[in-house]
Amino acid sequence: MPYRGSGNYASDEAKEIARLKRELRDAKDALNVLKKAISILDK
Repeated sequence: MPYRGSGNYASDEAKEIARLKRELRDAKDALNVLKKAISILDK
């Protein structure tokens, strides 16, 4: 498996995990906003 630059696999993996966690948190935030909007519009 070729490595990019001098970065090792562990640090690349950690960066990817951190990115995915941010993406998941953002998606959960967006979902909560939509749920609130639906509950407001449902009234």
